[in-house]
Amino acid sequence: MNFRVGVVEDNREACEQLCGFIDEYGKLRGYNFSVSCFADALDFLEQFRGNFDVIFMDIELPHLDGMEAVRRIRETDRRVIVIFVTNMAQYAVKGYEVDALDFIVKPVVFSAFTMKLDRAVEKFKAMQDREIWINERNNKRRLRTSDIIYVEVAHHSVIYHTVDGDYKTYDQLGNVSKALADAPFALCNRCYLVNLNFVTAIDEFSVTLNGGEQLQISRNKKKSFLKSLNDYLGGV
Repeated sequence: MNFRVGVVEDNREACEQLCGFIDEYGKLRGYNFSVSCFADALDFLEQFRGNFDVIFMDIELPHLDGMEAVRRIRETDRRVIVIFVTNMAQYAVKGYEVDALDFIVKPVVFSAFTMKLDRAVEKFKAMQDREIWINERNNKRRLRTSDIIYVEVAHHSVIYHTVDGDYKTYDQLGNVSKALADAPFALCNRCYLVNLNFVTAIDEFSVTLNGGEQLQISRNKKKSFLKSLNDYLGGV
């Protein structure tokens, strides 16, 4: 398996240590890592086009701190895995506000680094894209699960709301749930199956998705939906 890793660290020695740890981890686990290093968050943002799978981000950086850099990344990419590397453990916990997977406190030791990267690899594997086929009126259509924002079910009518538009077919919720069983979807009520990767906010009984659309969370689905979301964000 190949991974694209970005290391944003202004301290040369710390950057070299992280790169060395990534190389050693790859040899230990049998993975291939392509690593790009940046000393400045602004430089990283200029080159970021969703072209990394994992980012190791220092918090204390010149010109723009790592926390703000990740906030900007999340405006366009909610999938990339972020691990903060910092001297300031008291600030690192704020990383969960920007959906960071974890943080590592300096000085970094290889045993702790290995545990964090293990989590990142497992989450990456769980996020790997796949495709499903749906039956339209006169043809079949292939959809990538990562492009499906949510699925709306009413009686035997199913609408797949995707980043490319809406597609209607005739099916049942049980079949849809089975087709998406290993993808990060959860029911917020009996009508909506939500891709957790597109969730941007939760209110008392509503979930907000990328683009601002809100869906109702029913009382009997709230607990299970929140658990699924927390497990997804935590990399379980």
